[in-house]
Amino acid sequence: MAEDSATTLLVQLVEKPRLQKVKEMFISKFGSAPKFYVRAPGRVNLIGEHIDYCGYAVLPMAIEQDILVAVEPVQTEVVQLANTNSSYLYVNTLDFSTSVNNIQINKTKPQWHNYFLCGLKGIQEHFGLNNPSGMNCLLDGTIPPSSGLSSSSALVCCAGLVTLRANGKTLSKVELAEICTKSERYIGTEGGGMDQSISFLAEEGTAKLIEFSPLRATDVRLPSGATFVIANSCVEMNKAATSHYNIRVMECRLATKLLSKSKGLDWKKMLRLHDVQTKLGVSLEEMLTIVEEVLHPEPYSAEEICKCLGISLEELHCQILSQNMQGVSTFKLYQRAKHVYSEAARVLEFKKICSEAPANALQLLGELMKQSHISCREMYECSCPELDRLVDICLQFGAIGSRLTGAGWGGCTVSMVPTDKLNTFLKNVKKAYYQMDGQRLAMQNNSLFATKPGRGALVFVEA
Repeated sequence: MAEDSATTLLVQLVEKPRLQKVKEMFISKFGSAPKFYVRAPGRVNLIGEHIDYCGYAVLPMAIEQDILVAVEPVQTEVVQLANTNSSYLYVNTLDFSTSVNNIQINKTKPQWHNYFLCGLKGIQEHFGLNNPSGMNCLLDGTIPPSSGLSSSSALVCCAGLVTLRANGKTLSKVELAEICTKSERYIGTEGGGMDQSISFLAEEGTAKLIEFSPLRATDVRLPSGATFVIANSCVEMNKAATSHYNIRVMECRLATKLLSKSKGLDWKKMLRLHDVQTKLGVSLEEMLTIVEEVLHPEPYSAEEICKCLGISLEELHCQILSQNMQGVSTFKLYQRAKHVYSEAARVLEFKKICSEAPANALQLLGELMKQSHISCREMYECSCPELDRLVDICLQFGAIGSRLTGAGWGGCTVSMVPTDKLNTFLKNVKKAYYQMDGQRLAMQNNSLFATKPGRGALVFVEA
């Protein structure tokens, strides 16, 4: 029997001040009360960056910050969306409405309501809903937007769960995570599924090893004596608004094809670096050796890729490169593949250390986090000067390990800090990074915080 899509809790709103506040705003906005509330958490990825879309396991945990939506199904064919939080706006509008039978998602402007429409459309299409329910929805988010903590995916997950419940349907958490992963691609982000999976599968008190094909989640008990701290670089990065992310996805796909061809595999069917390892039946360490043998560190031109694969430029553009990659002329394949295989090995080692809990576990985990950041910076080139500076500051003031988390190019770092040094660490990092800069100073209250593993998506119904 499948698990429910999310835990449903009967609540007294007087005991939930935020729900009560959102209910009052909803009534003020729509003139009636919400029937239920859905929340989906953000996440921090402890290790395993940019490898989920290559087929490899990642190690995130849900955080307390979330997206909350108050919902009233209605008899009309209209979805009305409103937002309490102006920081989620990419245009000056808090409100949006559309026909539930004519969902149009604008990829050129990744505004908050388009992420909601992704989740809505994904559920509609999965069930082939001919006469879906209209809805009034009020959104309230506490995840800093464009910070690498998965605000956009949490919104897609919320919308998927909202649509599911409003239309009286049920799915398992795994099915819902897989549908929300696919539906976020409507906005043009070629994500791998980590964000949506942890948003549904997270449990309080434990991080998760998330594996793919098939999707499954395994508890990872984090060591005692350390606390994970998130620090926002205050550099915003929206995956759907830039090409950095999708170029990396394509570079990994091209590296997959060249490695496959060199080993006599059916390269046309190979899409992910994990597929090459599986077909060859070798270890991650052996894959790193193969990368050294087959790929060169210099960037590949489109012409050289065609020569390696024995195809024409037209075939490359029509059959392999996605629509938004047509203008890219050079690709770094060696660096991307080297990062992916080494990062995949670090994830497995991180889990092993957590399971075995040796006396020096914290030092070993910290070293893996440091190696991960160096690889992200040098091999995957997804860091930025502010993230590098923030990592250095965190290590300087007592973090055992620190690295960027999320897509990168801005957003947040995650650091592992001895719990007994936490207060001093927070004070010093605040002073060194935030209080020396006027813009960061204004953002500091929501930019630096300790976190622990939170629970996954929930539905609240007023008792």
